[in-house]
Amino acid sequence: MTLGGAGGREYIRRRLAGFPGLPVLDGRLVMDAAQMAGATAAAVLVPLVNRPEGVSVLLTRRTDHLSNHAGQVSFPGGRSDPEDATPEDTALRETEEEIGIPRSSVSLLGRLPDHFIPTGYRVTPVVGWIEPPISVNADPFEVAEVFEVPLDHFLDPSRHRREMAERGGRMREFFVIPFGRFNIWGATAGMLVTLYHALTHGEDR
Repeated sequence: MTLGGAGGREYIRRRLAGFPGLPVLDGRLVMDAAQMAGATAAAVLVPLVNRPEGVSVLLTRRTDHLSNHAGQVSFPGGRSDPEDATPEDTALRETEEEIGIPRSSVSLLGRLPDHFIPTGYRVTPVVGWIEPPISVNADPFEVAEVFEVPLDHFLDPSRHRREMAERGGRMREFFVIPFGRFNIWGATAGMLVTLYHALTHGEDR
């Protein structure tokens, strides 16, 4: 699938608008929204960068000293603050705080379904479009590095692996999508798999 330019941006916007909004747990649909009651609201930005060679996904690697998700690959984002009126406000605020990309540089395309994180968070992935040039100024306390991966890498289902591990005294299944030296797994990989389904579900190519 080749995406880019205004046509690709509007295609993604349409696909997100028509995708079912059922919440997700460990890559599986959660049919009963009551399972998410009491979860802490959070949001992340799924930044799509319109590079000349094709659309890429901007990701971060968290610093190793953090108490939660240290060293993991993630999207910029975090817990919703009281002043955040919407998940979009949370995602844009956190992106600016973490990697220095201002909200004025992001064109919002839509949302992916909420992802329920076993640590007790309900995360809303907000998809945004960014036109280069972009200037990244990462917060060194939270972000070890910022990198991009071609969107096509995540649109190949043969790269979507499922693995299992014991967490919190129980076995959990989760997605893993390796890319070079980066091991993208857990909620971030699950959101990328959901993005794949949103962009290809019912596609009549």
